[in-house]
Amino acid sequence: MTRNSSIANVLNEAAHRLAAVCDTPRLDAEALLGFVLDRNRVHLHTWPDLLLPDEAMTRFDALIARRATGEPLAYLTGRREFWSMELEVSPATLIPRPETELLVELALQRIPAGSAWRIADLGTGSGAIALAIARERPACRIVATDRSAAALAVARRNAARLGIGNVEFREGIWLEPLAGEVFDLIVSNPPYIASEDPRLHTSEIRFEPITALAAGPGGLDDIRHIAAAASHHLAPGGGLLLEHGYDQSAAVARILTQSGYKEVHTHQDMSGIFRVTSGSRP
Repeated sequence: MTRNSSIANVLNEAAHRLAAVCDTPRLDAEALLGFVLDRNRVHLHTWPDLLLPDEAMTRFDALIARRATGEPLAYLTGRREFWSMELEVSPATLIPRPETELLVELALQRIPAGSAWRIADLGTGSGAIALAIARERPACRIVATDRSAAALAVARRNAARLGIGNVEFREGIWLEPLAGEVFDLIVSNPPYIASEDPRLHTSEIRFEPITALAAGPGGLDDIRHIAAAASHHLAPGGGLLLEHGYDQSAAVARILTQSGYKEVHTHQDMSGIFRVTSGSRP
């Protein structure tokens, strides 16, 4: 990029570079420049003629180059908003998505206010789901598991920075760290993309951890495993909530029914997509 340029000129040039690789080139450019300068978008719009220091220009140029390869904005800034919380994210964690907030909403609908339920979040990643539930239901105790020590380190930092103390993080695959324990509710946003899906290698998600995305042919291997194992960790009447792909609701509902769950329902997100399926242990 051109040295000794103003904020306005730098943003225009960056947006032009990103136009071919993302849907919101101007917004992405503003987010990255705001990150470099530690300023919000209002500052950028208020002072468009300010010249950028060379150091800031160098950092910004490097970030734009990485974004131009498709690397997610959240990994470049190291943060992502979820449930009105600013979370740290890293390439060790899945990037929390707005549609996953439906899983939190459905969990909160089940959990009576003031109750001291025991809840498990499987494959917690950055801790987004567990921390959102924990913040809204402070009397509950949440155990969040993940196979990745690096992801759990991020989740623990998020909990500490947000001052949320009613979540315990444990390393292990799905329910393995929960041996002998019983919960009132189990939630998970597991991998559900088919291992042969070309998006795993061609879209922006190729930068995210494959173990948090792909789940065998058809994408249902982990959901089958969780459905079978979770029933042994649920109290009578306890609930299981699973996020899944846009075209998997019927298959997931069938898996839960065949695994012995009752009151199996699928739930639509704000776009009208069946995004979460729930069931209860008899």
